[in-house]
Amino acid sequence: MPHTPSVFDAVIIGAGAAGLFCAAQAGQRGLKVLLIDHAEKVAEKIRISGGGRCNFTNRDLDPAAPHKHFVGQNPQFCRSALSRYTPADFVALVQKHGIAFHEKHKGQLFADRSAEDIIAMLLAECAAGQVTHWQPCAVKNIVFSAPGADPSSAYSYQIDTDRGPVRARSLVVATGGLSIPKIGATDFGYRLAQQFNIPLIERRPGLVPMTFDGALWAPYAQLAGLALPVQISTGSKKNRMVFDEDLLFTHRGLSGPAVLQISSYWQEGTPLAINLAPTVDLPAALAQGKARSRKLIANELATLVPSRLADAWAQREPDWQRPINEASDKALARLAEQLARWELTPTGTEGYKKAEVTLGGVDTRVLSQQTMECKTQPGLYFIGEVVDVTGWLGGYNFQWAWASAAACAQALPPADH
Repeated sequence: MPHTPSVFDAVIIGAGAAGLFCAAQAGQRGLKVLLIDHAEKVAEKIRISGGGRCNFTNRDLDPAAPHKHFVGQNPQFCRSALSRYTPADFVALVQKHGIAFHEKHKGQLFADRSAEDIIAMLLAECAAGQVTHWQPCAVKNIVFSAPGADPSSAYSYQIDTDRGPVRARSLVVATGGLSIPKIGATDFGYRLAQQFNIPLIERRPGLVPMTFDGALWAPYAQLAGLALPVQISTGSKKNRMVFDEDLLFTHRGLSGPAVLQISSYWQEGTPLAINLAPTVDLPAALAQGKARSRKLIANELATLVPSRLADAWAQREPDWQRPINEASDKALARLAEQLARWELTPTGTEGYKKAEVTLGGVDTRVLSQQTMECKTQPGLYFIGEVVDVTGWLGGYNFQWAWASAAACAQALPPADH
């Protein structure tokens, strides 16, 4: 005998940051909400983020200028949601739940104890909204029925799940991107968008380590584990993007905040330019060294940059493998210039397995920036990472999750009681 469908005001698919927050906010407005996720544990991405401490927002975010911290075909799209639910709003919620937190640098806020505190807070907020939660639960099929002759009858989504059929007036997709498949990332949200003929912007890994040709990288692989502050840039003229962050050498290439940030702007086949000593006047420092020292260039260089880097760099040219007072001015000028502008072209990235986010996704042109509802498909909403909005490293993507979820939750229509 077929099951009678359970009826909800809204079904939210995906119990990550955006899905949990949207469910909580909608439930607390009095809506009957069902939250579904295919994974056994909620919010795995929150759990592993920020080294297990969850970098839950960023104080430096300027809602009036989202293009400063967000990428996508139209970064201005997120202005409305970000200005209505700000970092200060989320901080107030964290404080209400008595969660201790600290600022690391550049406005990044982390939980003092554990990301588990943020997850527990979101689950408590869902409980306060009497949210029904099915997990693990797979969604097998979704069918949309337009209203009949009676104009007051609501649009309806029939959702076929592992736990039986469900009907809802509103369907919210909060299924995230393709990043880190081992914690449950799938392309479900994109497939659902395609089912309803919603255009997608091409997806690629974002906030991801970069890799280099094996032969080119061989001299630097020995530096794996070395970290140092750099200035990194890519692009030219008005498209040039620059970050001052820490760089990390790996066996296969480069990582660390500097590289993760630039990866969202890097175009295949284009070089990166890295200043390995951004706070040092290298020509002046090397000239002074030449005037007063008889040390090897590598030893003198080790006072300006980490010694492992100094040794590896000096190996690049015979002219640099001698005492500094015996080096020609030309050789030292070349050394200074190459350290200040190390140009190299990545062959690619470490892919979705190491990417923190997915660039691209649901085209913002088909979504309302006020409500996150699809303009061509009534009652269907997309929030969080599945949308073509990607923030910088440092809490910006979580703030987009909270803000887009709040915008959607406030817009969901209540039942016609």
